[in-house]
Amino acid sequence: MEKLKMHSPDLSQENIAKMRELFPGCVTEAVDEKGNVRLAFDFDQLRQELSDQIVEGPQERYRLDWPGKRESLALGNAPIAKTLRPVSEESNNFDGTRNLFVEGDNLDALKLLQIAYLGSVKFIYIDPPYNTGGDFVYNDDFSVDTSVFFEKSMQSDSSGNRLVANLESNGRFHSDWLSMIYPRLRLARNLLRDDGFIAVSIDDIECHSLKNVMDEVFGESNFVAALVWDRNRKNDAKYFSVGHEYMLVYVKSLQELKDHDIKLRAPKEGVEEVRDLFNKLKKEHGDDWSAISSGLKEFYKSFEEDDPRIPLARFTKVDGKGPYRDDGNINWPGGGGPTYEVLHPKTGKPCKLPKSGWRYPTKKRFDEEVEKGRIVFGPDETTVPRVRTNLFENNDQVLTSVRYSYAQTATLEFEDIFDGSRVFENPKNYKDISLLVNYLSGPDDIVMDFFAGSGSTAHGVMHANAMQGGNRQCISVQIAEETSADSLAREAGYSTIAELCKDRIRRAGTKVLGGDCHPDWNKDVGFRVLKIDTSNMEDVYYRPDELDQKGLLDTVDNIKKDRTPEDLLFQVLVDWGVDLTLPIRRETVQGKTVFFVDENALVACFETGVTEELVKELAKAEPLRVVFRDNGFVSDAVKINVEQIFRQLSPTTDVKSI
Repeated sequence: MEKLKMHSPDLSQENIAKMRELFPGCVTEAVDEKGNVRLAFDFDQLRQELSDQIVEGPQERYRLDWPGKRESLALGNAPIAKTLRPVSEESNNFDGTRNLFVEGDNLDALKLLQIAYLGSVKFIYIDPPYNTGGDFVYNDDFSVDTSVFFEKSMQSDSSGNRLVANLESNGRFHSDWLSMIYPRLRLARNLLRDDGFIAVSIDDIECHSLKNVMDEVFGESNFVAALVWDRNRKNDAKYFSVGHEYMLVYVKSLQELKDHDIKLRAPKEGVEEVRDLFNKLKKEHGDDWSAISSGLKEFYKSFEEDDPRIPLARFTKVDGKGPYRDDGNINWPGGGGPTYEVLHPKTGKPCKLPKSGWRYPTKKRFDEEVEKGRIVFGPDETTVPRVRTNLFENNDQVLTSVRYSYAQTATLEFEDIFDGSRVFENPKNYKDISLLVNYLSGPDDIVMDFFAGSGSTAHGVMHANAMQGGNRQCISVQIAEETSADSLAREAGYSTIAELCKDRIRRAGTKVLGGDCHPDWNKDVGFRVLKIDTSNMEDVYYRPDELDQKGLLDTVDNIKKDRTPEDLLFQVLVDWGVDLTLPIRRETVQGKTVFFVDENALVACFETGVTEELVKELAKAEPLRVVFRDNGFVSDAVKINVEQIFRQLSPTTDVKSI
């Protein structure tokens, strides 16, 4: 019976296997320092394969390099023997939610999620450390080779102690930051769908470096936009008051968007609110358009200065088609447009021509717009006609690259969630993220943030779902970074950023549920907490060759003593690539505890004393996958017969052990 690996995939070996399909002559076998045979790549041969001339020595080329780049790449590819342990008591609706909160180092998290979510995520948003000279960066270890790192990873624990301040006095100030972000972006790309997007917030210091790194990871041709967010004004600045940040947006495959003619459009914010109000006023006032217009104007007055609904206030006129504006420009853009004759509908005389000609190329096209009620004529022919825009007919838009989002607004809304307490500095505005979630993902897609911070992305996803009736899943990842001893967060009782983040999501979920919700929303504001920890398996599981005679009896059971059946189940889900949010049912079958994941997606029994009768009963359920404990059978004969039993009763079941 085949045993599960119980560690994250070895991406370097997988990449070599893919390359072998294209360049079989460049791949060979080599023996590593432990005597194991592994695939190896002949890079000199590959350089020759890609050239029509003889290649001698390294060639100069355009590329981004920094000290530690190769080590960070090796670090990203190296497998880890870690696991995700479920923590139901810190979760919110553990059994019913489809959202995840992964607590631990995001590099480890991205590796552990590689199989289950490969090519499945539609939108990733991250707000990584900005490298301002005092912020924390991840203290990844570049001083060891892949095999040593793999061994080390089985012993160490991600408990929040892998963060260090990247001071400007550090000679590797930029290099360390690049080495931190590079492998994480590479792993994140694997998780994206071909039509998936990633948006990364950044400031001036590393914007240019991030652009170069993302060009390398995602491809320069897949760059979509650099958004500029105007947030603050600082009057105490020495030179310029820099109040903006950037957000770099890439798609995994721009060709995928072109092939399917995918265009990005967003509903104009507030249009549905205006529609509901218009219908309500129409019931009250009938065809009294003046009264309805007055009611709309009163609603518009409630908008704050930075309210994204402000453009709607221009739609003050009303008729049977709803609110409209009739001040649209009818000029041909740039000048030199057509000058055909247009007769005024009342006077019958030719209307005054617009300065640069009509915006419609032919008289026929102009008449079509008139027929649709989209052209408004003046009292006589001396006035140039105008374009009419009906709000309810034109309710989507392309987002602009310059956005306004004042930091003070985000801070006040964040404090409101925490009953007036300011427990986090500079939180991102969840409404900004909600806007991007709606723009870059569909109602049933997966959204991810592996620098979760204060939980703004999870809040934004819930808000987007509640407003639009979507049922998106959100995966949040946050390391257990300790809060400062003198911080407001510590004073409020939060010892780590992860604790604060989880509480923010709980509070935000309650607030969203208390507001107006779309009837189609499933109201999932929960999250299933999984914590990164060392593997459930003893070291001998990974290095049986190191077992000596003295330790033989101590390692008859290769599972650590403090691990629960639920712990084992989730490591199996990770290893097998099964969705980590699927419903789990625990049942007693013939006196043994059996887990049914999404009924028959996976069946697991980690008890000892498993009999042939129990195996047959589980086989009758015809699960897609089944897993047992390697030493869990009542006898060697039963263990030998397991695969034969499933071959007879459920031949499509994949049978494995741990």
